[in-house]
This record gives sequence, structure tokens and C-alpha cells, in this order.
Amino acid sequence: MGDVSDKVAYFQAITGLEDADLCTEILQAHGWDLELAISTFTGSNSPDEPPSASAAAAATTSSSAPADASSGSQQLAVEPPSTAGGRSLTWRLITLPVSVISGGLGLVSGAIGLGMWIAGGVLSYSLGMVGLGSGSGRSGGAASSRLVSVSAAAAEAMEFVASFEREYGTAALRPNFVSEGFMDALQRSRNAFKLLFVYLHSPDHPDTPLFCEQTLCSEALTAFVNENFVAWGGSIRASEGFKMSNSLKASRFPFCAVVMAATNQRIALLQQVEGPKSPEEMLMILQRVLEESGPVLISARLEAEERRTNMRLREEQDAAYREALEADQARERQRREEQERLEREAAEAERKRKEEEEARERAEREAAEKAAALAKLREEKSLSLGAEPEKGSNVTQVLVRFPTGERKERRFHSDATVQSLYDYVDSLGCLEMGNYTLISNFPRKSYGSDKFSSSLKEEGLYPQASLFVELNS
Repeated sequence: MGDVSDKVAYFQAITGLEDADLCTEILQAHGWDLELAISTFTGSNSPDEPPSASAAAAATTSSSAPADASSGSQQLAVEPPSTAGGRSLTWRLITLPVSVISGGLGLVSGAIGLGMWIAGGVLSYSLGMVGLGSGSGRSGGAASSRLVSVSAAAAEAMEFVASFEREYGTAALRPNFVSEGFMDALQRSRNAFKLLFVYLHSPDHPDTPLFCEQTLCSEALTAFVNENFVAWGGSIRASEGFKMSNSLKASRFPFCAVVMAATNQRIALLQQVEGPKSPEEMLMILQRVLEESGPVLISARLEAEERRTNMRLREEQDAAYREALEADQARERQRREEQERLEREAAEAERKRKEEEEARERAEREAAEKAAALAKLREEKSLSLGAEPEKGSNVTQVLVRFPTGERKERRFHSDATVQSLYDYVDSLGCLEMGNYTLISNFPRKSYGSDKFSSSLKEEGLYPQASLFVELNS
């Protein structure tokens, strides 16, 4: 018996039917196959067919509830419309966590708190974007249908708006129903910090035309709804509108509701209005809901603004930190580059100093070597001259005048060569070797390298001679 009662309770939770006896009869008719009964029920309650006896029974049992508001919390699936007929058990299990919480503002605040408007990702849109397939578990296994995409839900919403416009007036004279699916409209209201006004349209209900013309399209109500709410409407003939009527337990039409997004993929039902109402009655109800919900919306808006301010402040602080860090890094990079430049310059200066020092040392060494070689050569030349001969018949007296005015005099054998005169001048160290020429004035005669092998006597430098040192240019 416990298994039977569990199946009945589960079937009620999935389908939204409140009549336990009717649920029992449906399960018995399907051999207590829970999944088959659910698939048959959801398939028969398609938007192209009117609700079956089960839906009618649900409406009958709900008609005893108050017309203006319902209380309590039910686990009701708020699912997007589906274009396929059959739906598997897996679909219902996924959409089951979406609940409608009805009641006053105190119950709503206690259930969901102020954080419900600022929690990111309140409603998941992934269910309308992807497909989910599962086997039925029966022999032959029928594939489950894909979930309806957002574009299909938006298409239904646009069709409703266009149909409502044709029937009851232009956009300026009606609530500004959004042309998107219910979940998108709910998200839009959350982002705008507004409540969502829901209108479920029953084209065949006798009260619908008058309610739409005189109440919904009244100037005062239209202006109030458009200013303070995000409005969404759907026809119960369409898939999403039909599913919303089941989820919101709509038992009488015309049907309006005010909902708001809550946490954990749930929606809070703040107010539902069933049956025809005058514009004044609707305005009073909506004003009361708005007044009761005002603190929640204001707090949510302030918290969101504070969060945005804090986020902007953090971004500014992060930007300032990054800028300061980049400046520090630039300064450090500049310092390193300057240090490297100074080190390079110091290394280059040291290299040049060493090169100059080495060049100076080399020049000094070469000069010393040259001086030593020159001194040795002078000594050799001095030695090659031999001792100065005494005066005699074969001796000539030679006087050499230097450019500085200095005079040097020496005796040479008359058969000595002109080269010996140059050796004598070189041995004195007064002039650079090879950079001068010995000449005589009267007559002027030059004794260059072509005369080196000639004797003094042959060149007329006997018995005495006076020579000048002429520097080569």
C-alpha cells in the first residue's frame, strides 16, 4: 500500500493534479506504470487540445480557493514549451526544483531573503538551450523529446503580442508585453529590479474580451504596469502559456499573477488574480503588492549598486596598483639599464686606459730600444773612427758648423773617406742620423751619399776644410 500511495503522491507532484482519486484512476488505467501514466498525461494535455478530464478535475478542485490569492508552497514544474508530444520522466525530474511560492511578503521574505535579487544566476537558461534524451524503460524504448529552445519560446511570445495587438489595440494602449520566453522575462525583471506581471490569456473564455478591452488596456492600468513592472503574457493555447497555467494553478480566467525570481531556480508567487476585475481593483491589488515589495526591491537595488561600486572601486584599485607596478618596473628597468650603461662605459674607459697604457709602455720601450740602438750605433761609429791623428803632412783639419751655431773640429787622415765625416757627426749625437747633408760654401758643394766612398783628399778637403750641416727637409 505504501508503494501505491507513493506513486499517487509522486504523480500529483509531477502533473499538478490535486484530486487523489482521479490520479489513482489514471494510474490504474496504466497498470500502475508511473512513467507511462505521466507520459500519456503530458502528451494528451498538448497546447493544440483542450485540457482533458484530469485538468478539468484539477480546475474544479482549485475553484474553492480564494480568487485573489493562494497560500502554501508546491513543488511545481515551470518548464519552457516543447514542440514534441511526449516527455520522459527525466524531463520532469529536471524541472521539478522550480517551485512557486505563494503568500504574503512576510512569507516570501522569510523563505528567500533579500539576497534573492542579487544572487547571480538565479534561473538557469541551459534547459531551454540543450536537448535531453532518455529511454522510456519499456520494450521498444521510445526516444524522449528535446527541450524547447529559447527561440521557440520567443516565437510564441511574439505571436501572442501580435495577436493581442490585432485584437485589442496598439502598444501605446496596452501593457508592454515582452516578446521573449517566460524565463527570459523573469531574468529581465530581476536585472531591472522589478516584479514580473504575468497575464495568461484564454481566448475562448467569455470574460476575456471585456477584461482585455476595459481593464488590461485601460490607460491608468497600462501606464502603471509599464512603469513599475516587466509584463509577460502567454496564451494557454500555446505550449509555454499552457504549462504556466498548470504551474501557477490557474483555475479561473482571466488570470493574472505577480512573481519574482528567488534562489535555487525557484520563483516566488506574490499575488494571483483570478476572474474579471475592474481597472480600479487591479490597480489597488498591484499597488499593494508593489508597496509590500518596495523595501525588498530598494534593498536589492542598493545592494547591487553597492556591489557595483565596490567592484568599480576594486577595478580602480587594481588599475592603480597595476599602473604603480608598471611604473616601478619601468623605474627598475631604467635603473638597471642606466647601471648597465655605466658599467659598459666604465669597462670601455678601463679598456681604453689599458690600451693607452700599453701603447705608452710600448712607445717608451720602443723609444728606449731605439735610443739604445742609436747609442750603440754612435759608439760603434766613434770606435770606427779610431784615435784622432796628430798634425802632419797627411792629416787634414775639418771644421763642422751645426745649425745651432755650435762648432766641432777634428783631424782626419787625408785618405779617410767622406763617410768618416758623417760617422764623426753621428757619433756626436747632435743630429738624427741620415737627416742631414754636409756642404761647403766656397765653392758650394754637397757631399751626399754618392761621395761617401771618396777620400777627403779627392774631394778637395785637404789640408783643411770648413763644412756646414744642412738639415734635409
